[in-house]
Amino acid sequence: MTEIKSLDPSYLEDTIGYHFKNNKYLLTALTHSSYANEGKHLQSNERLEFLGDAVLSIVVSEHLYAKFRSKQEGDLTKLRSSLVCESTLCGFARKIRLGDYIMFGRGERHSGGDKRPSILADAFEALIAAIFLDGGMEKAREFVMGFILEELEHPNLYRSKDYKTMLQEIIQQNAEERLSYVLVGESGPDHNKHFLVEVHLNSNVIGKGGGRSKKEAEQNAAKEALELMGY
Repeated sequence: MTEIKSLDPSYLEDTIGYHFKNNKYLLTALTHSSYANEGKHLQSNERLEFLGDAVLSIVVSEHLYAKFRSKQEGDLTKLRSSLVCESTLCGFARKIRLGDYIMFGRGERHSGGDKRPSILADAFEALIAAIFLDGGMEKAREFVMGFILEELEHPNLYRSKDYKTMLQEIIQQNAEERLSYVLVGESGPDHNKHFLVEVHLNSNVIGKGGGRSKKEAEQNAAKEALELMGY
């Protein structure tokens, strides 16, 4: 099997208009766990993904709060969810060909890892964190807003596909009801995981869903619950 190498990260810096002072941050953001686990003595981008998710949420929340002064908390939450969901972040990653720069383990790229939505979305969040650590909050905000401002112009954005939020809004009309998401299954190798999640209303299962990430599985479980409820 011929190895497919990642592109030179310097090209990515040119594309995004940000050049790192410490290239270690960029290198880590582009290191998938399958590559790190092959004994490359590199840290995977999973910790950066965690930080990038928080930075992204702060930047988007701050902008929406200032821009939509008449919208209530529920509307702002749904709009933010649409902007930071896996499918939207995957779209951002594809715009900059991020998958071409990610370092994968043996066979991972051949199995389509560079095109998998969950991997691309996670790497995009890791890239946000890398910029934040290297250049500070303002540089991270500039990078994020370059995508968010354009996304806000799309009318389809305001037709929310955040099934978890939709389900929560329906259920919370009765204060005694409680929703929870339970991971009931996990299969496949690290580079190609499949998760199975149940959504519970109190102690009753009202929907099930699967996906390549826990977030995707939860969304699909909520979607099934909504469909079974007639929404």
